[in-house]
Amino acid sequence: MDLARLDLNLLLVFHHLLREKRVSAVATVLGMSQPAVSSALGRLRTSLDDPLFLRTQGGMVPTPYALQLADPVAIALDGLQQALQVRASFDPATSERRFTLAMTDVGEMYFLPVLMDALAQNAPGVTLNVVAVTSASLGEDMATGRTDLALGLLPQLQAGFFQQALFRQPYVCLMRKSHPLAHAPNVTLADFAAADHVRVIAAGTGHGRIDEAISEALERQGLQRRIRLTVPHYVALGDVLGHSDLIATVPERFAQRVTHPYALTTRALPLAVDGSVIHQFWHARLHKDPGHQWLRELVAQCFGDGSKASAEQIA
Repeated sequence: MDLARLDLNLLLVFHHLLREKRVSAVATVLGMSQPAVSSALGRLRTSLDDPLFLRTQGGMVPTPYALQLADPVAIALDGLQQALQVRASFDPATSERRFTLAMTDVGEMYFLPVLMDALAQNAPGVTLNVVAVTSASLGEDMATGRTDLALGLLPQLQAGFFQQALFRQPYVCLMRKSHPLAHAPNVTLADFAAADHVRVIAAGTGHGRIDEAISEALERQGLQRRIRLTVPHYVALGDVLGHSDLIATVPERFAQRVTHPYALTTRALPLAVDGSVIHQFWHARLHKDPGHQWLRELVAQCFGDGSKASAEQIA
């Protein structure tokens, strides 16, 4: 359609409906009445000849056409906002900005204590909201601005996103200090396979690939693990291992967080598996935002391995 015939204010309503999913919430954000928001949506539906949103018990659900428009509209509005505020800057010492970060339960244990300490020292007014990185809507949430930054091993984020490597970590075998394998002179592949294991699924992350690689390596030797317990995440793992003779294969930096509190120890895996590379991810629409640039630099300073890896856009 001819852009000159479209009221661009309607796109602002469209953008916020994608984020908020409710007419009442959009009315609050934009300082409009609910009938005015409904009227704007009706005019946009007529102009674009598409329902755009379907009303459900869970809120306004976008149509396929609306999802197709979501990213270009968000990028255009963000670019316009940046152009209008070209002289705007971000001062962490005085800012009261709220950032939403996505991470796993392991990430919460590893990143948050350090991040909160850094904020207390450098940006006391900045606040964080943490959401699960395993959400099926993560990509959409980042594209529409509901989530600012994601940390972890996230192969599902593809075109339209930037990534920066923070660190590489190996995987280790975690167990309580009194476990028989903790004092064995050499943990063999047969010893490892014969032990009772906890398997962590960690759906929505790349950690499952490591678990699959271990199973495949054991199968090539005619072995398989004895899985006694399967859990969806890492959060209770320290307590479970501390009160049993179970063992688990975990990222090294998770192990560093739980060995002392739960009287655990680690042994090297008796097989070669690739480690994981932990990245920070952000959407292209926030790439040049001063506040977001500051946040990414803070994360890189706190958790980077010193290699100063540059940001790269995912093809």
